[in-house]
Parts: sequence; C-alpha cells; structure tokens
Amino acid sequence: MMHASNGKLITAASAAAPAAVNEVAQRARHRIALRLLPYLFILYVIAFLDRMNVGAAALQMPRDLGFNPGVIGFGAGIFFLGYFLLEIPGALIAERWSARLWIARIMISWGIVTALMAFIRTAHQFYLVRFLVGAAEAGFFPGVIVYLTHWFRYEDRAKAIAVFYAANPLSYVIGSPLAGLLLGLSWLGLRGWRWLFILEGIPAVLFGIITVFYLTDWPHQAKWLPPDERDWITTTLEKEKQAKESVHSYRVWEALRNRDVVLLTLCYFFGLTGSYGIAFWLPTILKKISGQSDLRVTLLAALPYVAGFVTQQLNGWHSDKTGERRWHAALPVILCGVVLSFAVLAESRPGLSIALFTLVGACFYGFQPCFWAVPTRFLSKSAAAASIGLINSVGNLGGFVGPFVIGTLAARSHSFKPGLLYLVVSLFISGGLMLAVGTGKNRVR
Repeated sequence: MMHASNGKLITAASAAAPAAVNEVAQRARHRIALRLLPYLFILYVIAFLDRMNVGAAALQMPRDLGFNPGVIGFGAGIFFLGYFLLEIPGALIAERWSARLWIARIMISWGIVTALMAFIRTAHQFYLVRFLVGAAEAGFFPGVIVYLTHWFRYEDRAKAIAVFYAANPLSYVIGSPLAGLLLGLSWLGLRGWRWLFILEGIPAVLFGIITVFYLTDWPHQAKWLPPDERDWITTTLEKEKQAKESVHSYRVWEALRNRDVVLLTLCYFFGLTGSYGIAFWLPTILKKISGQSDLRVTLLAALPYVAGFVTQQLNGWHSDKTGERRWHAALPVILCGVVLSFAVLAESRPGLSIALFTLVGACFYGFQPCFWAVPTRFLSKSAAAASIGLINSVGNLGGFVGPFVIGTLAARSHSFKPGLLYLVVSLFISGGLMLAVGTGKNRVR
C-alpha cells in the first residue's frame, strides 16, 4: 500500500509541476503584454503621425510655397534616405547598448526636427528638414522589433508585432481627421499645415522623456515582474536563443549575405514602394476624385486604415495559430496589387474608387506582422538586429521610390494612373519574393 500510495503521490506531483509552470507562463505572458504593448503602440502612433503628416500638409503647402507634385513627392520620399543611412547602426545599438535609451533618444530628436518643418520656406529647406526627420527616426522600428525579441517567445511574436504594428494603420485613422482639423487653424499668422507639424512634434519629445523611466531593457531587470515570472521568461528566451545558435550561428556580415535576408529585403522594398506611394498621395488622389473639403478628404483617407487594422490583427492571430508565415505574408500583398489595379480602372467612379482603396488598405496591412516574424525565426542577437536593420532600411527606400515616382509621373502626365500602375507591379513582385523565402536550407513555413 505504501508503495502504491507513494506512486500516486509521485504521479500527482509530476502532473502538478507542468501545470504550475504553465500557470506561471500564462501570467508572465499576460503581464508582459499588458505592460509593454500598449505603450509601444502609442510610440508608434506618434512616429507615424510625424512621418506621414506631410501627406495631409500637401493639401495646403504646395499652394502656399509654390511646390509642384514633383517637389512634394521628392521631399516626402527623401525622409527615407536619411532613414536608410542610420538604420543598421541604430538596430545594433538597440541590441548591444540599450533599446530603451536608444528609442528615447530617437523620439526626442525627431520631435524637435518635426516641429522645425513648420518654418520652411523653400524647396531646399523642405528637402533638408525631411532628410533630418528620417535620420532622427532611423533605428526606431528595428529597435522596437529587437526589443520585442527580448520579451516575447517566437510563438507569441507575430501577435505581439501585430499589436504594435496596429499603430501603423490606426495612426492614419487618428491622424487623418486630426490633420483635417489642424489644417483649419490660423494662429499667430501661421497657416494650418505649419501648426500641424508643431503640434504633432511635441508628443514625441514628451514620450521620449517618459520612455527612459517606463521601459525596461531585459526581463532580468524587471522589478515589475514577480520572481517566478521573471525566471520563466528569462529561461525560456535563453533556451530559444541557444537553440537558434546551435542550428544557425551567423555573424553579422554573414547574416546580411544570407539568401533569405536578401529576399526579405527586396520583398519589403517592393511592398513599401506600393504602400508608401499610396499613403503619401491618397489624400490628394481622393481630393481629385471626390472634390470634397480638406476635412472630409482626410476622413475618407482614414477608411483604408480602419480596414487594415482588422485584417492585420486577424492575419497575425491566424499565422501564430497555424505556425505558417510565408503565405500569410505573401497573399495580402498580391491581393493588394489586384485590388489597386481595379481602383485605377474605377478612377471615374468616386464611390467605387473609394471602396476599392479601402480594400487596398485591408489587404496590405495583413502583411507586416507575419513578415516580421520570419527573420527572428532563424537569426538571433546581433545577426537578427543587423538583418532587421538591413531589411527595414533598404525596404524603406521604397518609401522614397513610391512617392517620388508617382509625383514625377503625375507632374508629367497630369494623371495619377501611370504611377499607381507602377505600384501594382511592385506589389506583385513583393508577393512573389515572399513566396521564395524559406525554400532553401532555412525552411520557413
């Protein structure tokens, strides 16, 4: 009887141990997500308001300063040249120094430079300040992606990125109506578009200061986590890192030459060529199509991003549930190209055209959460940070190419159709490249 009783006790204890670990894991995951994701979400909203407000300002700025579409397109895109130059160093600094302090520095710098945009008078001043805004913001996005790898397991990473990346479409939902209201201001002899830059630069500075005190670099430093939860997440992420290094141990420059890193970089470049080309010019296109007031146009411009928020969350959730990444990233981009081609053909029918542009946003924003879960699947530490920096920096050059090509072609042809068709081709190429990722030795589902 004693032996039988002891056996039952051992069996019960063995069953209880995994249950206790699982309970600690659930608590830790919930607490970390609740602590970090809403705050990072707010930071990204501020980042995108400052990055994209030039699209709304373009409803007034060209008339005030005498800029043609080519000037606006080049100025909008030159942001990404400054961004490109400092992106990889910024990602490495976030990994090797302090993501928290680096993110804070970035926010304070870009907030100050954004406010300076209010005082430009010439095209060259416009180009210079936009370049400096891009240089100031460089490293923010890869810094946050690197930061998320310090806190979230691979199994949870697409959902975490989806929550963070939700700020991308929702920043337009918030920013478009806000920009429409600010464009109506006229204080102290300054037009609304100037106040738009001033008032949207201030929050970046304030939250940059808050970030220093609110974020924690690593789980083992987190006094806000109970000891058992802190130990669980630290141990879990350390095992994940060791597993990746035992299979794929890359140095930084080896990682940058990796076949899949190159494919992901090109995929992101062509995808963002399409995305930013649409985003920068959408208010102007909708103004031309609908003939509505600036405020109504900015409200219409928010619709694609409302739809994008929904598909982004659903696709990220389903990708984590199934563990599949490639098709979850590729299909949204390909569908985006298909719907955009229909939107171009429906140019003369305002209602249908607006509905199709809304679907364009719905398709595209399902792409990023699944896309960004891929490089962290087979790379770790500095190799992952450098690769994320490379993918994001070169990819974001699409943010220069897309607006610039549309602006240049619109100035020559007096139509947005040629530029939009160029974006359609870019989106198809992006989807095809995504499907090629993970077909070599680093298998990615």
